[in-house]
Amino acid sequence: MVRWAELGELPELAEIERAADGLFAEVGIVFPPGTTMIEETDDPARVLVEGDPPAGFAMLGWIDGHVHLDQLAVHPARMRQGIGGRLMAAVLDHAAAVGAPGVTLTTFRDVPWNAPWYARHGFAVVPEPAWGPELRALVEHERALGIELAPRVVMRASTTP
Repeated sequence: MVRWAELGELPELAEIERAADGLFAEVGIVFPPGTTMIEETDDPARVLVEGDPPAGFAMLGWIDGHVHLDQLAVHPARMRQGIGGRLMAAVLDHAAAVGAPGVTLTTFRDVPWNAPWYARHGFAVVPEPAWGPELRALVEHERALGIELAPRVVMRASTTP
């Protein structure tokens, strides 16, 4: 069951994110040291979780008038059970409920559980000329942090038919 996180759950979500990030080493991507994305928020109203205790989470924000998926992580021990798909569906439902025209995200283009997975959930690559100013600033910020360790893309899914 997908639900909004509780404040006390946020610290344990960092372990889920670290474990999920560890999978990237299998495809040659090792993230620079630093805090996880979930450690950078203290607002459970930005975080959807699946399970009790949580097995995965989706952290949301707003960019250029769209709901933005800052992070989606599922603990590797719980992968391939539909958790990510249920979280993604909840993100899209939330975006539609709050009147956002769509959901945006940035992700690795060639990692099978990144851009190809999001494409199966209705996301399409957004060409750079179509990026809004906040999205452009986010991509530049990610590059400055050293996250662009492999080709990345911006993707968007519409919440309207």
